[in-house]
Amino acid sequence: MNDTQLSALREAAADGVSCDGLRVERIGEEYTFATPEATHEGLDEESFDALAQENPWLVSNWHFWAGASETRRAYCRWIERADELGVRERYEALVEGLSREWGELLVTAGLGEDGERVYELRHVDDADTEPDALALHDDPLDAREIATADEDGRYRPLKTAPTLRRGWRFAGLDARDLVRTVEFFYPATVTNWFREREGDLDVTHFRETADRQTGIYQVVDELDEDGVENLAAACCVDSQCCKRREWDEDEETKLDVPRGDGAFPCREPCSLVIAAARQWAILENEESRTYEFELTPSEKNQIEDILGAVADGRTDEIREADVGDGANRYRARYLRAKRTDEDGNFENVVERQ
Repeated sequence: MNDTQLSALREAAADGVSCDGLRVERIGEEYTFATPEATHEGLDEESFDALAQENPWLVSNWHFWAGASETRRAYCRWIERADELGVRERYEALVEGLSREWGELLVTAGLGEDGERVYELRHVDDADTEPDALALHDDPLDAREIATADEDGRYRPLKTAPTLRRGWRFAGLDARDLVRTVEFFYPATVTNWFREREGDLDVTHFRETADRQTGIYQVVDELDEDGVENLAAACCVDSQCCKRREWDEDEETKLDVPRGDGAFPCREPCSLVIAAARQWAILENEESRTYEFELTPSEKNQIEDILGAVADGRTDEIREADVGDGANRYRARYLRAKRTDEDGNFENVVERQ
């Protein structure tokens, strides 16, 4: 606690203060100073100041939160588990750091001078990496560049996809810059998280989103109930997006697909989902047909392995020497050489209406 914080507390006492077990008020020239352990009334200014000096963590804690916006205050208090830990217990823990995961971000709150908080951000998979081994950043705008491409340099069209690259950290952030940095990584996630906590998150379901599409996207509303289920299963689960889906087909028709375990909500189908829905709505307009061609049981299983590996994004994990895996590149090339023509089409296919 410093003199500025104490002076601010005296001034605020006229309107009353209540924060994390500290209660202060002033009526006339008399002060009340209450802590979780005791209440002191009828105090003069000198006695009031003496009690404040005996409880510096309560005063500095109040002062830190007093200047924060509602959203920033709620988010930073969530990071340090303010609803679970008392002030003294929290201060002791903040010396070592209190952390939360936010998508693929690891957000750590630490204790600065006179109760100020300092924050660090890094990739969750770099949790145990020595700080000096990570590229240091302090400008929130740098997060935009980091979030643009994945580890292989490929553009990330969906910023909440679990493909954030590693090897960086932001250190020495204040609360304002922390929230700015987080939202450069994951736009609007803190805002929507707060709105959800306040019961004020406006959710737009798939049908409502589809009904307002125009031009080439008008076809989206032709996707049937099963198609919407498959759409959510393909795009909106934890392996594909860090958000937690809150939208359904419509207000009355809930989807069976798991919503996900993300800390922050998804309030409506995103542009990537709508683009995918357009393509699949067009494909679903095709009539089913029966095709007959020969495969061995192992080849049939191999095609299923290839489909699974591509859908799960694990083709890069399959070693060239692992020819026992159906999605192995050499194994797939062997199947193509055996069963397809020079254009890559299956041979001797019989099509039935």
